[in-house]
Amino acid sequence: MLPVPSPTRRAIEKLPAHLRRFVVDQDHGAYTPRDHAVWRHILHRLADRLKDTAHASYLSGLAATGIGLERIPSLDEMNGKLEALGWSAVGVRGFIPPAVFTELQSLGVLAIAADIRSHEHIEYTPAPDIVHESAGHAPILADRRYASYLKRCGEVGFRAIASVEDQAVYEAIRNLSVVKEDPAATEQEVRLAQERLHAAGASRRYVSESTKASRLYWWTAEYGLVGSLDDPKLYGAGLLSSLGEAAHCLTPAVKKVPLGLVCADTEYDITRMQPHLFVARDFDHLFEVLEAFEATLGWRRGGDHGLEEALRARTVNHLVLDDGLELTGKVVARIPARGELMPGLSTALARIEGPVQLSRHGQGGQRPWPGEALVAFGSGRLPHRGAFSLDLPSGLFLTGFRVGEHEVINLRGHQDGRPLDLPSWALLFLSGSLPSVAGGPADPGAWDAWFGDPSALAEGEAEAQARDRKAQALPADLAELYVEARSLRESGRVETPRLRELASRAANHPQEWLLQAELAELEAMR
Repeated sequence: MLPVPSPTRRAIEKLPAHLRRFVVDQDHGAYTPRDHAVWRHILHRLADRLKDTAHASYLSGLAATGIGLERIPSLDEMNGKLEALGWSAVGVRGFIPPAVFTELQSLGVLAIAADIRSHEHIEYTPAPDIVHESAGHAPILADRRYASYLKRCGEVGFRAIASVEDQAVYEAIRNLSVVKEDPAATEQEVRLAQERLHAAGASRRYVSESTKASRLYWWTAEYGLVGSLDDPKLYGAGLLSSLGEAAHCLTPAVKKVPLGLVCADTEYDITRMQPHLFVARDFDHLFEVLEAFEATLGWRRGGDHGLEEALRARTVNHLVLDDGLELTGKVVARIPARGELMPGLSTALARIEGPVQLSRHGQGGQRPWPGEALVAFGSGRLPHRGAFSLDLPSGLFLTGFRVGEHEVINLRGHQDGRPLDLPSWALLFLSGSLPSVAGGPADPGAWDAWFGDPSALAEGEAEAQARDRKAQALPADLAELYVEARSLRESGRVETPRLRELASRAANHPQEWLLQAELAELEAMR
């Protein structure tokens, strides 16, 4: 009889292969005694601080999603509860690519950073950790309306078009988070990581759809307030998981602004506490803003707008033609028509650099085409095989020989008498409209199977090195003191001689403030 898979294993097995590559085992036994003390310190204080300031579903949502206050939760415990909410959780290391994060979220999967912040950064850390990802994001999922928003927000972020510079910013943010959580990092390494992030941000030629989507996500799911401007409640994961932010966000030092579409145009800084926050009327208000933002994207608008977004992004995206066929590749040129062909479309020809993948309904199994693809807009008909000439209302005139379903050779063309420089061998498509231009491949799994790096690790060498250094920074005798303090607390009987012995040994570690805090709590229990 085969063993029954754990809740976490079931969640992982449901993921497509291109997403499973980013999943790591939690290895709950690898957390140090100090790691569990960090969790307990944060969660007890957050639960006390947030009981009156967080959204009403927060405290009950902790238990409803398998999160306790005393120790770091296991993903199996969480998944056992999340299944009832239509969600699941998988472990990842640090910052994963934005497209992976958003696709997971659109599928109802929380990406839980398996590491936990160091005790030096207990108030706030820019790095993803299990405190933020579980105690921050999971509890409010108990509210079904908010849970629906989070999935929808993931889909919008997944479909938004990202630029090549967005990738540089992601790599810089990931590097900074690793360096800041590495106890062996020097001041120079931290400074260089911060300078790298600044340079990556300065390299942006424009604000991409993906950047705007990330800003909307930041000001709602990460740092959102809900209710009245005078007495808002916390629901954003960044606020719910940070002792510093949870206290700071409700002070007069933080400006409270009604939530609106302007949040997608508002920058943020992950390295400091936020100077202003947006307040949603209620969770329905989140959908109103998200839908208004979604209407601005090439995914929904298509046409010239979508082509221009894809053209300046210089990244792999996909076009959806009027018959539902999807073309994935890089848009490298757009030739305007002599006039508007239909509302929102005045393009005669779009060029897509190879490789080009064809798909329908997000399913593309065929080998990608290695060369260019051209989309001519307007009504016309190509022969099944043989010579053709097309005279389109856009002013475009094309001739060539069709040798396959879309493959043409000896392609030539001009527009209103002006010759065009076209590839002589390409895929050629005719489409009366362009309903959508969306971010990334139409079939991420098929694209990944051809062009992904199968040897890519779920974590980088830097993350693994930082985690090893963190574990090595805890001496064995200090770890034992944390274990004994926890054992004494859980026994419910705090004996004076035993406590005095622990305090005497702890005096050898005067800088270990977290241990001193643990012992002070035990003293108060006597």
